[in-house]
Amino acid sequence: MQIFVYIIRSEVDGRDYVGMTQNTKWRLKEHNSGKTKSTKGYRPWKLLYREEYTDRLIARKREKYLKSGYGKMWIKKKWPSSSAG
Repeated sequence: MQIFVYIIRSEVDGRDYVGMTQNTKWRLKEHNSGKTKSTKGYRPWKLLYREEYTDRLIARKREKYLKSGYGKMWIKKKWPSSSAG
């Protein structure tokens, strides 16, 4: 099974959102259709980055890391225009 950890960016204000899914195309559609409460107000979103995993627990650890302070710093370093952190 493929699991993706992804980062999407709001085209409105440049904020980033980190998530995990089995299908990034479908998930991005969900974000852009307003079905996700936490991203609804910042549409439209574009896929910025994704990583592929075969183990859900490892993917979840990576997602948690990217949502942490250190993960936000990693995102900001990789994409300086990021709103992370």
